[in-house]
Amino acid sequence: MNFNEERQKRTEYIEEILKRYLPKKEGYQKIIMEAMEYSLMAGGKRLRPMLMLETYRLFGGEKKVIEPFMAAIEMIHTYSLVHDDLPAMDNDEYRRGRKTTHIVYGEDMGILAGDALLNYAFETAALAFDEEDADCAKVGKAFQVLARKSGIYGMIGGQVVDVKESGHAVSGEVLDFIYRLKTSALIEASMMVGAILAGADEEVVGTIEEIAGKIGLAFQIQDDILDVTGTTETLGKPVHSDEKNEKTTYVTWKGIEKAKDDVAAMTKEAVDGLEKLPEKDGFLRELLISLISREK
Repeated sequence: MNFNEERQKRTEYIEEILKRYLPKKEGYQKIIMEAMEYSLMAGGKRLRPMLMLETYRLFGGEKKVIEPFMAAIEMIHTYSLVHDDLPAMDNDEYRRGRKTTHIVYGEDMGILAGDALLNYAFETAALAFDEEDADCAKVGKAFQVLARKSGIYGMIGGQVVDVKESGHAVSGEVLDFIYRLKTSALIEASMMVGAILAGADEEVVGTIEEIAGKIGLAFQIQDDILDVTGTTETLGKPVHSDEKNEKTTYVTWKGIEKAKDDVAAMTKEAVDGLEKLPEKDGFLRELLISLISREK
């Protein structure tokens, strides 16, 4: 298996799914559909739908029921970035190598585009109920996980504390809380939804949640490292934005070398947890490992 080739195939598949589920650009409100598409199709790693798909396949999933959820998780992730970039939040002008949504469409449409993507994500996920041979109980459970991990007990909750605590130092305990909700929650949702829709039992879904939580934490710490060591050209967004916004990060808390060590250790724990499962997926394993050495 050539990992990069396999990853590219999956990325192209995900891009096709996203295009298929986007709303048609029509009606008096078509500017919002245009802004949604601009935001969603700006590229990116497509990590969350990829993790969802691979976890679904890990447990033997083969149906199309996963596709609406793959589109939905990326819409939710994208809306969070659109709102993150707003003047009231991080006030960034570039994302994924091009102008952010509010710079192109205005701050008002930037807010509404994020709102629209969030709402449309759940409208899209609900289409899974209409899929042929859909197990409605599993779809309902997956829907619950997606909603909870996106909301006040997940990503939004983490964002709230992140914004509230900006501008002054926070404890490691608070920083850990922010990261586990702000970043890990959607990665947990991605892998849990894949497992649930494939029919994994509750105990296994819990194991997957733990694995994903470690990956999410490692992913966010690597983001902190790249904010210090990366370049705008490579990342496609401004560097040193955490410093600009006076945020405590894992790097300011523990130093860059300790941060790198912890990324490697957390990723190893996640991979070891994955390998203890009777089901095997070589690509998923390589995907988790690749997150340590990513440069963007």
